[in-house]
Amino acid sequence: MKKILFVLLIVLISTYSNAKSIEINTLATDPYWLKLGHYRPTTLGGWKSEVDSVKFFLSPKGKVSPRDELNTTINAFNGDNSLPQQTQQTRCQFPARYTWLKTKIKNNWPELNCPDLQAWQKIINPKGVTLVFPTAFMNSPSSMFGHTLLRIDAKDQTRHKELLAFAVNFAAEPDGSDNAAMYALKGLIGSYPGKFSLMPYYKKVREYNDLESRDIWEYKLNLSEEQVKLILLHLWELQLATFDYFFIDENCSYQLLALLQLAKNDLNLTSSFDLQAIPSDTVAVLRNNNLLQTPNYRPAFGTKLYHYSTQMTDEQLSDARALMQGGSLNTRNYSESQLVAILEMAYEWLNFEFYDKNLNREEIAPRLAKLLLMRSKYKIASPFTKPNRPAASPEQGHGSSKITLARTHYNQQSDLTSFAYRLAYHDLLDTSAGFIPGAQISFFDIEGAIKDNGNTQLEHFYLLDAMSLAPDNRIFDSWSWNLKMGFDRQPNNDFQQGRWFTKGGYGKSIGNPNTLHGYLLAQVEFNNGDITDKLTTGFGTEAGVIWQINNSHKLALTTNIMWLVDADVDNHADLTLKWNYALSRNLSIRTELKNQRWYTSSTSAKLAIQYYF
Repeated sequence: MKKILFVLLIVLISTYSNAKSIEINTLATDPYWLKLGHYRPTTLGGWKSEVDSVKFFLSPKGKVSPRDELNTTINAFNGDNSLPQQTQQTRCQFPARYTWLKTKIKNNWPELNCPDLQAWQKIINPKGVTLVFPTAFMNSPSSMFGHTLLRIDAKDQTRHKELLAFAVNFAAEPDGSDNAAMYALKGLIGSYPGKFSLMPYYKKVREYNDLESRDIWEYKLNLSEEQVKLILLHLWELQLATFDYFFIDENCSYQLLALLQLAKNDLNLTSSFDLQAIPSDTVAVLRNNNLLQTPNYRPAFGTKLYHYSTQMTDEQLSDARALMQGGSLNTRNYSESQLVAILEMAYEWLNFEFYDKNLNREEIAPRLAKLLLMRSKYKIASPFTKPNRPAASPEQGHGSSKITLARTHYNQQSDLTSFAYRLAYHDLLDTSAGFIPGAQISFFDIEGAIKDNGNTQLEHFYLLDAMSLAPDNRIFDSWSWNLKMGFDRQPNNDFQQGRWFTKGGYGKSIGNPNTLHGYLLAQVEFNNGDITDKLTTGFGTEAGVIWQINNSHKLALTTNIMWLVDADVDNHADLTLKWNYALSRNLSIRTELKNQRWYTSSTSAKLAIQYYF
């Protein structure tokens, strides 16, 4: 009898152990546990967490083993081999893990009792979450594609109290001694640590909306108060986490999606971003998961200032400029409404320059106060209208990646069929809806071709092709620039020879990027490759006119001439006419007529169909 009881006991223990092991294995691969650990599958099988700080893991193998991390976490929460105080500290260090595991395992764990966490939650007073999208800032490599952050909306929040809410931001922590080029390079290869931070929302609005003059879109998310609480419990855990920051993929937008998907067990927001995570695409993912409400548009300081100026005459603007510089108010024969417009314009203009040019506060503050005092004497409402809301918000634009199938006819060589792929993100001929007019950022654009004679070749590879055409106007003395680096082909006798090059330019543009505008840039370039046989330097100009006929049609005529130093030919040049017809948001046809001249002259005609995704 004793032997039978002993055997039954062994069987029960074995069965319990096996069931326990099966339960642990199941939980270790549960999507929510993997999201809590920021695990992603590796190429050769297995898992690896995107968190790079060891303090985030309780197991020495936690970064690469969800199962080991789960076992160690459960043991720590149970209090195994540790003091009660340490158990409580671990539970409060990982409240999101504790809350989820409490619902999954049959242990009678107590409710969380974490005074610091509770005080933090009380200060934030969370009810909802708003995704904030400041549009692109062309003067910063890390912000060329835009940026996203979260605003935690409080229970007692109103529209007038939004600036007092808290913002959740994920950003790189760069070395202050790095220059712009090193900053861009390190950001591309993930050499900077990235961290989450919590700060007052008004600071971010001041930074993006005012100092950098970036329009802001605010999307309230369809999340319940309980789901917001789950997100914030994980944000508390991420105080210990650092990530390698990559501008293209593991960036602010990607990491915010990784945080937001903790709101629901079945919410998967990051799996489709293997190569790049462009902010506008991440916003579109939230839309596709029915999480977005209609966005609020917050125009930038510069946007408002320019819009005010369009409602004034040259004479009125001149009087406002004199007033902001310390002169007296010239009443002329102005009406009260016109005088108020001049006073308000002078105040806003001076305030903008104070921040934009970092002017001396002791000199500017008395002038601003004087203008406010003068304005207070007129008891009428502002005559200015508000800036118009753009027709399309960022997530309504075309996809950031593009594939192209094209056919090219040459006058002096074999015709060819080509296939191109662009990783990101927008060029001047793409449809402008949802993007900044007059701005181009094309990254990792590669084209291969098969000639009719059977030969294959690389047509071009542009690592970066960026351009900012901010037109001059009555308010802003704006400069335009471009930077392009990569590989292309130039004519030499009856064939095209390759060159590697880097070129950049600086100049001016005029007109309206939404309709018709032109530009002229002074340029310098460096060339090497088969076409030159040695490193050559060129100086010259690039000019162009871009006409947006309507939302579907764009025309561009551009020309480029470079005088070469210490080369076999004196100069090289090209003249290009392009037309883009958008059939839909993500499908277009593009034609191109081009004449190139280096050693010889070559003319080509190209027809392409482009798909954005």
